Amino acid sequence: MSKKSQGSWVESANHPETDFPIENLPYGMFSRKTGDTSARIGIAIGNQVLDCALAAEILGADAVPGSLRQGDLNGFMAQGASVRKAFRAQVTRWLSPGAAEASALRAALVPRSDVQMQLPCKIGDYTDFYASIHHATAVGRLFRPDAPLLPNYKWVPIGYHGRGSSIGVSGQQIVRPTGQIKAAADGAPPEFGACRRLDIELEVGAFIGAGNALGDPIPIAHAEEHLFGLCVLNDWSARDIQAWEYQPLGPFLAKNFASTISPWIVTMEALEPFRVPAERSADDPQPLPYINSPQDRSRGGINMVLEFSLQTEKMRHDGQPPQRLAKSNLRYAYWTFAQMVTHHSSNGCNLQAGDLFGSGTMSGPAPSEAGSLLELTSGGKVPITLANGESRTFLQDGDVVVLKAYCESSDAVRIGLGECVGQILAARH
Repeated sequence: MSKKSQGSWVESANHPETDFPIENLPYGMFSRKTGDTSARIGIAIGNQVLDCALAAEILGADAVPGSLRQGDLNGFMAQGASVRKAFRAQVTRWLSPGAAEASALRAALVPRSDVQMQLPCKIGDYTDFYASIHHATAVGRLFRPDAPLLPNYKWVPIGYHGRGSSIGVSGQQIVRPTGQIKAAADGAPPEFGACRRLDIELEVGAFIGAGNALGDPIPIAHAEEHLFGLCVLNDWSARDIQAWEYQPLGPFLAKNFASTISPWIVTMEALEPFRVPAERSADDPQPLPYINSPQDRSRGGINMVLEFSLQTEKMRHDGQPPQRLAKSNLRYAYWTFAQMVTHHSSNGCNLQAGDLFGSGTMSGPAPSEAGSLLELTSGGKVPITLANGESRTFLQDGDVVVLKAYCESSDAVRIGLGECVGQILAARH
């Protein structure tokens, strides 16, 4: 049972199961489905969206930062944590019971059912990490049973550079990728064709707020100041293409055809009540000093439930909802987002507002906590039997994948990150 919310005059924000109580207040980019369809920055509150530009028209331009009035979330992110915290406190006052602005601000609310969500900001660069030791071990065991974890894993946050241009927002339709696939017979030439082992990756995305100058690393003690907030992320993966291409330089076409994120960015302030110690066994080596701090060790983790559900075409036809296949938690991350920020910038790399980091597949220690079909089916060897009798090893055309995330505890109000939904379409030949 979560702590009771402080409440809002927006009645839907007071429902105990809402993702967006007044304690959340995430940011997103939206357009109305009818009328003025220009892109605008909004803040989710219950089943409504507070239109930042309209709020400024009603309360005066000085009430809302200029970047938010102009639909530029990147500009707002770049201003750093102090500006974000101040505006959050102001919005909380506006939406609290008895607020003087309540009557006027009703005109700035738009039902979420009446909006079309877009990518929340311009994503310049995308880096995907490999932060779950349970996922790394499970996948490694499929290929290296005697030594599943590579020797560098416990020392360095592993990552690769993805492609920002192919990131889409929840509701994205994913065209099955094509590429080279290793032939079944040794020595035979590879095939070129549609991916047959299409998979999901249950991840959390972190957006950079204030950046750093080129050549100016971000110390671990200040890394959190450069994080704006989190979203749900599905880094779709073509496992058969990946298996053939990943050596010696890592993922390429198996990853860059599509990634999908949830439309709302939940700020680090909203996540503060759910901070937990970073997960690291006492037997593991301590991180090198540049990515090690007492604060990060004591609160670098986040207690966030992650879920992966699947709905086949037949399930939709029969009116059956998506079936949950796995439930994991972000607290299993071996590397924290602060460590990722510091390591990424340690060579002088300049991070910028709107850059996106992926956590990597966030699997837990139990089989039911696996964050990919690759793990759930033991590399495709053990099919999953669904409740309606269908089975899956990897995704088929028409399948809809639903990822969701939320935080809850006995001493904090439940908040959610919303859903990250994508549907698989047939390959284009």
